[in-house]
This record gives sequence, C-alpha cells and structure tokens, in this order.
Amino acid sequence: MAYTEQRPAAEWTRWVECGWCSETTEHSEHAVRPDGCVDIIYSADEGLRVVGTMTVEQRFIFPAGMSVAGARFQPGMAGTFLGIAPAEFTDRTVPLEDVWGARARELEERLRHARSPGETMRLLLAAIPPPRNAPSPVQLAIEAIAAERGSCDLETASRQANLSARQFRRRCLEESGLTPKHLSRVLRFRHACRLAGEAARPDWPGIAAEAGYFDQAHLIRDFREFAGMTPMAVFSNTARSEAA
Repeated sequence: MAYTEQRPAAEWTRWVECGWCSETTEHSEHAVRPDGCVDIIYSADEGLRVVGTMTVEQRFIFPAGMSVAGARFQPGMAGTFLGIAPAEFTDRTVPLEDVWGARARELEERLRHARSPGETMRLLLAAIPPPRNAPSPVQLAIEAIAAERGSCDLETASRQANLSARQFRRRCLEESGLTPKHLSRVLRFRHACRLAGEAARPDWPGIAAEAGYFDQAHLIRDFREFAGMTPMAVFSNTARSEAA
C-alpha cells in the first residue's frame, strides 16, 4: 500500500493534523490503530464518511487498485467543523451526509471527478471551512495534552480549561470522543508506536521510558488493550509488512 500525508497550511495546523491518501496495488489488509483523532475519509466505493475516535485497533481489507483519501483533525478539534460532538462517533463510522447534509453531497460529487488520490486529498482539505472562533479553553487544554503526547498532569489540564476535574472529564469526552485519561493513554500509545516504527530494532524498555510508561509491563498492557497483541508481535516483520 502506498501511503502519503500532506501537512495543512500553517494557519490550519492547530485544527487539522494532515491530509492523507493511500492506494493499493494488490489485495491487502491494513491495521489502523487508535490515535485520538477524527477523520473525514472518501473512497469511490463507500463515499464520504466520518471515522470517529477509536479505542481499539481496526483492520480493513482493501482490494487491489482501491484508493482512499482523508483529512485528519487534531485531537479535540473536529467538533468545530462537524457541528456535532465527536462523542457521537467514538468507534463508529457514519456517512458525512448524515452530518453535513447537502454540503456533503456536493463535496462528494466534486471528489468523484478527482483525477488522483492526491487531488482527492487536497479537495478534502480545501473543503474544511475556516473556524469562526478561536479554540475554546477545553480545546486548548486538549491541545496541551496532545502536545505532551499524553504525558501530562490532568489536574493542570482541568485548571487550564477553568473546570473541575469532573466537568473537564465530561467536556473532554464531548470534544474528543474520549475522557482525559483515556485520551492520554491513546496518545502515549501512539507515541510509542511512532518510536517503534522509526527503529530498525525497537528497544522496548527505552521506548517505554521515552513514551512515559512506568515500565515495559505497563506498555505491554496498553498494547494488548489497544492493538490486541504485545508490542513485539505488532512490530514483528509480519506486522510491519501488513501495516506498511
């Protein structure tokens, strides 16, 4: 599978993580791990969809010649553009038409005529409307959690949002699809996956320490929950080739 990402323009980076596209040359299975984000994705077979924040790895079958493109929002930022709380989509995929109505149908018509996956990705990024307001205190607190890759004090995040811990838990769930603690764990797991993916031979005790885990056993527990396997199995040669 050929996979490409494109960073948005500078003024969008706090809202949108990236545009992305992928295209298969042969029948393949692809693992998508939890990352704390909401995506809008498009394929000719399934149209425009919103993919909510995931709590466990999902595996998708792609036939040869299939292309998919998407726009990935930063954690906690998608609700500003979707007009509905991301908590509605956690672990779900729904048609964008159910959210945007006629606007989604018009966008899908334009995407059908895109000449390449890259053009589809760029059209998706261009279709995200400019935000009407600055990020809310809750979004700023979620942004701070994401900047620390989940390794931050949640009491401090609650204070930054000007809320009690209980109130922030509810509002973070609404805005990101996950509670602060759950989001922090997913972001820490994502960081560990990124470190492992960049290493020729992952040093798991070192990765656990750098990603903010108490120890390697703590890291293994999160991998078992989020990916269904130990980190060693996820990043074996077989798993690497499946996720490529």
